[in-house]
Amino acid sequence: MISELGTYKLLLHGIDTVQCAYYLTPPASKHLDFRALAVIKEQLRMSKSREPRAVTFGDTEFFIYPYGSSSGYPFVLSNEDFKIELGEFNNPSCFVTYRSQALWRQPASTLHNKFVSWATSVGCEMQQPESLSRVDFCFDYSLAERDFDADSFVSLSDKDSQHRENGNVQTFTLGKGDVVLRVYDKIAEIRQQSAKVWFHELWGQDEHVWRIEWQVRKAFLKGFSIRTFVDLQERQGALLHFLSESHDTLRIRTEDTNRSRWPLHPLWIDLQQRIAALHMLETKHLDGKELVLDERLMRLTISIYGYLKRMAAVSCVKQEHEMMTEEEAYQLLGERLHRLFDPLSWKADVRKRMKAIELGEW
Repeated sequence: MISELGTYKLLLHGIDTVQCAYYLTPPASKHLDFRALAVIKEQLRMSKSREPRAVTFGDTEFFIYPYGSSSGYPFVLSNEDFKIELGEFNNPSCFVTYRSQALWRQPASTLHNKFVSWATSVGCEMQQPESLSRVDFCFDYSLAERDFDADSFVSLSDKDSQHRENGNVQTFTLGKGDVVLRVYDKIAEIRQQSAKVWFHELWGQDEHVWRIEWQVRKAFLKGFSIRTFVDLQERQGALLHFLSESHDTLRIRTEDTNRSRWPLHPLWIDLQQRIAALHMLETKHLDGKELVLDERLMRLTISIYGYLKRMAAVSCVKQEHEMMTEEEAYQLLGERLHRLFDPLSWKADVRKRMKAIELGEW
């Protein structure tokens, strides 16, 4: 049974990933010395730890990692807004990935300006305009029941696939390379990646949400003259119109052997209408850190409670007691923790974990 038009409710739209290359003049060595970066990186590598170190460059604090990037940049910096791959002799000099949570906290153009401001603070100047390498556009719909399958999609892409879990289809993927469309159960993804629980607040619900998402890379962006963040703001509507009208569509199955003549699915009709009025759609933003930390505290509490029960069971067997009360288990845990407690390492380790949270390593 195909649902009637209007059953599908758009909850949220936005940009979930942005990657961009920047062409900068060399930084002032007093703010960002590549030799000093190399020394820190080597110290981390020699310590045989994969953990990063917090450092401040210019007006911003980052983690620096003991490894370079897979794309050939010797240094990787990151914080809660972006990951920066950079090198003294690389061209372009920086490759920046803007974090998903940052993009839902503030507009992409604001994050771009934030990066440019940081670059200025370390003595860099833009040699030429930035060059967008990847943008992911998404539309989240309330969808209580999925009434389409892989054969319902008509696409210019040659490749398609689907992902199942416990026998249920969770993801449809069309394309590989410059344009990839993914239609997937966003709730199922969040259950596996609890760091994105803040989407529930943006949606106003915590079930029955499917995401329609296009991942568009540099070559296709250039075809629509989208190279900079200004271009993106001005021309994303035209790009999305082509993607939803000509590149990929969702259809209602009929007896016609030519699938391109199948009527459009009501969900896709609604999507096309939303894209046509993109400039009028409400944009939602939310700082989700507190929600993520609340979720993390709950998971830690559940885990500790489970270990407390196991500790009680082990102690009962060891002492040949029939049962241990909750209060006795708390006392046993407290006694054993007190034996392990080291005030010096406690402060250092807590501060290290606090810094990781502040810089986006949740």
